[in-house]
Amino acid sequence: MPYVTGGVTADWASYVHAFADAGAGLVEIGLPFSEPTLDGATIQEATAVALSRGATLRGVLAATPRCGVPLVASTYANLALRPGFCDRLAEAGFTGLIVPDLPLEESAELSEAARSRGIGLALLASPVTPDDRLAEIGRRSRGFVYAVSVMGTTGERTTLAAPARELAARLAPRTELPVLLGFGISTPAQAAAAARVADGVVVGAAVMRRLLDGAGPAEIGAYVGTMREAMSGG
Repeated sequence: MPYVTGGVTADWASYVHAFADAGAGLVEIGLPFSEPTLDGATIQEATAVALSRGATLRGVLAATPRCGVPLVASTYANLALRPGFCDRLAEAGFTGLIVPDLPLEESAELSEAARSRGIGLALLASPVTPDDRLAEIGRRSRGFVYAVSVMGTTGERTTLAAPARELAARLAPRTELPVLLGFGISTPAQAAAAARVADGVVVGAAVMRRLLDGAGPAEIGAYVGTMREAMSGG
């Protein structure tokens, strides 16, 4: 599941198509918010660029393309809890939602509102989440469980952290949903290692770093293709 910040460039929707063409199983689109507290420097930079270009929730949703693979929106509770938010997501073609700052105990109302519009609210689990809470997250999550590989913010890292493997192994018997590993997966080797213990990976900061450095849709699509090939054992 590669990620792009909505509105970061004039042609940001072209990256969504490039991801799909490269074999992505899902595409995550970040809805810009002024205080992205869970994100590291790269996605914070991308968010700032998008907002400086005048990106709004309305504008990003209006420009969201249909690309032939499921679309997952990610944003913060300040936006997600506004009346009518899930209606607008559904109208834009999203089928998944990630709200990283929404506590499990406060997620039921949004989860139900999303479900009623055909959208699954995917919940996050971390390396320090106790087993009983992991089971509850696995039960209440929809679509997939987002396994956070490290305690920290998003961002590129040089290796797949050992806690990521341990978390995936703990989650597997506690949910019937796919487990996606995210936070720091940046290279084909890391993607291949993650695919051996989880059902998929989320690649955000590595994609956005390339985009912010000037890479176009074709170049980043090729990068996503190498990640997909590595996960398939190619």
